[in-house]
Amino acid sequence: MLITYAIEDGVLHVTLLRDLDITTRAAASLETEALVHAHRPRHVRVQLPTLDPSPASLSALTRARRLCEHLGIPLSVVGPAQTAMPEASPSAPGAAA
Repeated sequence: MLITYAIEDGVLHVTLLRDLDITTRAAASLETEALVHAHRPRHVRVQLPTLDPSPASLSALTRARRLCEHLGIPLSVVGPAQTAMPEASPSAPGAAA
């Protein structure tokens, strides 16, 4: 599986599960295009898996942008989900720093 998706309030949320390479780019692009055509969302949001996506991931994103632009659907892109950092436990009173 290359992508996951959810539809919420007319927004199609597409998540690339991993950075794409040349062998997976076309499949991810076709899946995304099929979802856009099937659901005709009012907005598409693509979440990339890394802060520095591969050229193949950027190519798939470009194809999605062109499709959305052609259909008049706004597209936004976000970076990877942030994981919450555990909070540091407070030091005991009088403990040495």
